[in-house]
Amino acid sequence: MGEAPEPWEWPESHWRGLVQRVRAGRSLAPDQWPGGAPFAVALSFDSDHETNDLRDGGGSISRQSWGQFGARKGAPRIMDILARHQAPASFYVPAVSALLHPEEQRRLVDEGHEIGIHGWIHELNSTLPYDAERDLMLRARDTLEQVSRQRPVGIRTPSWDFSPNTLRIICEMGLAYDSSLMADDDCYELEMDGQPTGVVELPVEWIRDDAVYFGMNRFSGLRPYTAPEAVLDIFRRELEGAAADGGLFQLTMHPHIIGARSRIWILDEVIRLAKSKGAWFATHAQVVAHVAARCGLQGKTGAAAA
Repeated sequence: MGEAPEPWEWPESHWRGLVQRVRAGRSLAPDQWPGGAPFAVALSFDSDHETNDLRDGGGSISRQSWGQFGARKGAPRIMDILARHQAPASFYVPAVSALLHPEEQRRLVDEGHEIGIHGWIHELNSTLPYDAERDLMLRARDTLEQVSRQRPVGIRTPSWDFSPNTLRIICEMGLAYDSSLMADDDCYELEMDGQPTGVVELPVEWIRDDAVYFGMNRFSGLRPYTAPEAVLDIFRRELEGAAADGGLFQLTMHPHIIGARSRIWILDEVIRLAKSKGAWFATHAQVVAHVAARCGLQGKTGAAAA
């Protein structure tokens, strides 16, 4: 067998097929937000906890303890702030995290938050064959429903890692939305092989993720490099831009990262700023339901907007 051709040797049909496999379709920016709010805020937290290390083989008791901090201290601090501000949020939970910390998931649901799929053990989807990826996504959904008593309607892939089969499986599962991709500031419909799917993308962005500023791995070159005040300034500017556009401000955080004493205030300040500007706070599922209804999207839209 000969060597595979280099990318610059591909025929047009090949590179177009790669680009068209999963693509942003029509924009789903609504003409108005509930209650006449000028913009929307969708806060989210990836409750990775111990699975960050377990996914890599479970060889670091130190990294597992960092994950446990997210459950012991980070998540309760987050929930207390959200409760004080009466701000609903979405939590994306690996099934193994849910099994390790079931009381946390039940409290989240009891307090009006959303539980979303985040893999089985924070695996990387792009390394999996179709059958394995589908099995893990199905088992993760069923486990989250059993533990939390809330059936997930959306997914955020672990590490935002999206395989060529991920969207196909999302469609087969009948999920309303994904929140792993980055083609827009506002929601859009996902297309697969050039065809609309009815699945809403609620986009993320690395600059709106606490991990890129505060991540730490002592056995690699990964070190925190941004002061908390500077991170707040970045988040603030993103929020103010969304408010000026009448659009969506989405933020991704992690209990074991944002939950530290020197960082948790960032969450409080972001919420205070958004409230001062009259934002509508909603779970990702509620945002998806609203934009799908306002934009006439035919598909499964999950929870109704508040």
